[in-house]
Amino acid sequence: MSEAALEELAVLAAIYCDPGECDVLARSATYPSCLPNISVSSEELTRAQCKELRDKLLGQARERLSEPMIHDLVLWTQQNCNSLIGNSLQDESSPLSAVTDDGAWTTLLHLDHMRAKSKYVKTVEKWTSDLKLTGKLMFMGKMILILLQGDKRNIREYLVLHKSCKVDVDSSGKKCKERMISVLCEMRLPAEHKRFPTFEVKEYSALSQLENEFDMAGLSKFYTEFVIGLM
Repeated sequence: MSEAALEELAVLAAIYCDPGECDVLARSATYPSCLPNISVSSEELTRAQCKELRDKLLGQARERLSEPMIHDLVLWTQQNCNSLIGNSLQDESSPLSAVTDDGAWTTLLHLDHMRAKSKYVKTVEKWTSDLKLTGKLMFMGKMILILLQGDKRNIREYLVLHKSCKVDVDSSGKKCKERMISVLCEMRLPAEHKRFPTFEVKEYSALSQLENEFDMAGLSKFYTEFVIGLM
């Protein structure tokens, strides 16, 4: 497989990391120069709906030929599935609606560094705004954390963007992708906890300030189990 295809595979494995979410069944030396094999199956969709979705995905794949496309097709499916297969999927009584309603989730990310800080921060703010995510981008000395809250699908879409777009620059000043972002933890937001109302960028001069931020959000466990070990 090409270097670009292997990089895409690593991104998918990092984002869709739950058991059964992303399995590599075979590798092709010609991908992405040839179309990937696409099949669609679901207990919630009819056979006709699965066929329609597959046909649309193949059309999208043809437009992306010669470029790694799997994560683009996943995102396209998430964004267009409902409109493609009709209003039946938007009915609140639909089984699929219950499956896709993940509620609010919280995810904590760690970044190793930011070279082009100003542009990097603006990009993160744009992505969180577009995906209706709230939370905080936190700077404490050399430590950089991103706390995201929102729909789990939107958080995963954010992670795909962050891992696949050229968001920073390398040591020579050339635009590059983020290769050193890690997911420290994620959990469903407890019902008694309120989401952050907005997405903020904050800098702290003392660890006590950072710890207090997590305490006030009801996330002290995140701090003690995942943040302290980074210091």
